[in-house]
Amino acid sequence: MKFLMRFFSLIHGLMAVLFTCAALLLIAIAARVGWGAFTGQWDEAGALSVIEALGLLAGAVVALQIAETIVEEEVIREADVSAPTRVRRFMSRFLVVVVVALAIEGLVATFKALHQDPSQLRYAAWLIASTGLLLACWGVFIHLNRSAEELEPEAMEDAKREDKKMR
Repeated sequence: MKFLMRFFSLIHGLMAVLFTCAALLLIAIAARVGWGAFTGQWDEAGALSVIEALGLLAGAVVALQIAETIVEEEVIREADVSAPTRVRRFMSRFLVVVVVALAIEGLVATFKALHQDPSQLRYAAWLIASTGLLLACWGVFIHLNRSAEELEPEAMEDAKREDKKMR
């Protein structure tokens, strides 16, 4: 069984490396797009290029955060994500980045639609509305999960001890 757990840690580590590589590639592409906007005409097309670069950077942040979460939770801590406290903390780390990235993408889509194709504005609105719905559902999840945490106070203490190990 220990071999299997080490194997899973190795696979998780590989996944984290791949997410990191994807993030670095997105950062490089965003820098290239941003540099093109900086050296080109400072007009509406340049502004759209900067907005596009922001969207790429938001994707890079999500990829890096996923990589960091995988490394901390699955490789370093080898945490069991079955306790309510661990589930809430794992989901919260992930969702905070996803919600922010989706909100940024919604703004990018809105700006693009306003300046290029107003018929696409409804899709941007749906993206922003679904991001708001995700945020609301996350709040409900946290509220309901806290009740479960109160039933297992030892799980919260275990999570706090693990946090001290990480520092």
